[in-house]
Amino acid sequence: MTIQLLDRDLSILSFNQRVLALAQREDYPLLERLRFLCIVATNLDEFFEVRMPQQLQAVQDNVSQGLVSIQSFEQIASKAHTLVAKQYELFNDVLMPALAKEGVHLVSGGVRSQEQKQWVAQYFKREVKPLLMPVALDPSHPFPQVANKSLNFIVELEYAHNQERNIAIVRVPRVVPRLVKLPANISQKEQCFVSLTSIIRANLEDLFTGARILHFSQFRVTRNSDLALDEDDVANLRIALREELAHRQYGDAVRLEVSHECHEELANFLLEQFKLPQPALYRVNGPVNLGRLIQLPDLAEGAHLKFNAFLPQWPKGLLRNQSILAQLKDKDILIHQPFESFDAVIAMLEEAVDDPDVLAIRQTIYRTGADSRILRLLQTAVRKGKEVLVVVELKARFDEEANINWAEALESIGAQVVYGVVGLKTHAKMLLIMRREGKAIKRYAHLSTGNYNPKTAKLYTDVCMLTSDATITREMEYVFRHLTSELPLPRMQQLLVAPFTLQTSMLSQIKKAQLASGRGHPAKIVAKMNSLTDETLVLALIAAAKKGVEIDLIVRGACILPVELPELGGRVRVRSIVGRLLEHSRVFYFNIAGDVNIWLSSADWMSRNMMRRVEVAWPIHDVMMQKRIIDDLLTPYMQDNVDAWVLGPKGEYQAVQKTPNATAHHAVSCQALLLKKHS
Repeated sequence: MTIQLLDRDLSILSFNQRVLALAQREDYPLLERLRFLCIVATNLDEFFEVRMPQQLQAVQDNVSQGLVSIQSFEQIASKAHTLVAKQYELFNDVLMPALAKEGVHLVSGGVRSQEQKQWVAQYFKREVKPLLMPVALDPSHPFPQVANKSLNFIVELEYAHNQERNIAIVRVPRVVPRLVKLPANISQKEQCFVSLTSIIRANLEDLFTGARILHFSQFRVTRNSDLALDEDDVANLRIALREELAHRQYGDAVRLEVSHECHEELANFLLEQFKLPQPALYRVNGPVNLGRLIQLPDLAEGAHLKFNAFLPQWPKGLLRNQSILAQLKDKDILIHQPFESFDAVIAMLEEAVDDPDVLAIRQTIYRTGADSRILRLLQTAVRKGKEVLVVVELKARFDEEANINWAEALESIGAQVVYGVVGLKTHAKMLLIMRREGKAIKRYAHLSTGNYNPKTAKLYTDVCMLTSDATITREMEYVFRHLTSELPLPRMQQLLVAPFTLQTSMLSQIKKAQLASGRGHPAKIVAKMNSLTDETLVLALIAAAKKGVEIDLIVRGACILPVELPELGGRVRVRSIVGRLLEHSRVFYFNIAGDVNIWLSSADWMSRNMMRRVEVAWPIHDVMMQKRIIDDLLTPYMQDNVDAWVLGPKGEYQAVQKTPNATAHHAVSCQALLLKKHS
């Protein structure tokens, strides 16, 4: 019997519904609720850029059957439209009125005082108008190239001298701040902000002197952002990728957003220009790009409107102001971010750079963010004569340009920079330090579920390990050698490496659990990850559950496993934790007849992670470390009744409900517990 798995794209949209629910939570501070609303908007941008092109292609090719078809497009578009409508309803009817009561205003043109109108007009003439260049459409001025996610106005004009009508396009400049705070002397002692689009909208007539504006609307087009790059056919990946990035802004259109009052003829004109069907049109009742309002929670003041700041603690297992490398000779160190500080990892790298006995540093780079401390440390290491090898993943989606700049900055001073294996993304998070100690070379290492990004290390939950374990560090060296030379990996004793052994090892563990359960022994699997979309692993989990294996899955985002199959007998439970912090750690736990095995990993259970990326999973053998992982990364997540959602029939999620007689003392938020534990 063929098992009907859940639709991945609908599951991704369900995840964004759960993020939107955070913006609806009345126990969250108002500006943080607005921030989550904006996060949904940026998440949807990426969804349309990455997932919708294949759906639209199915519509254009008139595909009526299969996983990707006209029907799937209509389902996804319907769910996306509903989600967007709820976003703007929450924005207009709840969040902005509540913020106004707290003295934080996004002041639209219709409610500005005379003083505010004058200030906005002067700001427009001084800062904005010189950068605006309307393009009137005629035979010598065809419809202009509109970049991905750029904000524009379409304006229908009637010229006074000949009564002719024409259309003009105005691109909103990206170099001007999207939000501007009004001066205190015209804000009635409150915090008043104006958006750039409302500034332009209020002064459009100033742009078109001699013409009458009949209709106008903001609009924004989202485009396919996958890069078409044949790695087998390029001589230099970095150069080829930089050239390809220039074209990303102008991929095929997949979504058109316009103001809700946009005239029908203008909307249809734009759909025709971008070759989009009617369901790809999104009329929005408010700012066309809600994502840009994420600046407001940072610009506005008011401690009670934001989460209480927490300070990540120095890892409990490490002594401050003592050599980290020396401490690793006696024990491994587990760091649970952001509750414990990523600064310890920076300190380890700093120590290695300053230590004259350290001969070489090897590191993978996937996403680093704007913080340049790690880059500067690696550059300093090169200048001090150390061998520095950095594997930079140039194809990390939407971080390509930043990573190219990293690669060039390191190469320019003599670091050895490679881009991994052709056809595979390097997603493993590894740092390896080689130190001369007597007549031998000792290795020290950092392995992580998360990126070398100091900013996200304060916002994402991840877990990493510092170690000098001889076998693990030697096998990390093998992985680095494979990345630089594509030499085959030897048989590994500790590390599981995708695309070679990770999936098969997980399948082997699931099969062991299935066989043990079939023989009457207890078997339990708990796996925590961001997404579960690998069909091979999903079908293996279903087969194991049929034989009696108890399976708990903590999956933040997309999950294609249908838990309601009657033959599973309720033995597969899927929950999603969506809270203040972004859940990002990956933990794989197997208890087979009392024999416990735990791995931490950079990989989700997705086909791309298993087969198209270089990933690493490493085992946790130490009993106390195993206990800590169970106590901090698994058990509280299974007990959470505040931030948790459970997957139900047909792929819909329901918020976990506290028992009817529960009190506030019985409310369990795993993230709140961990923040308190480490405060």
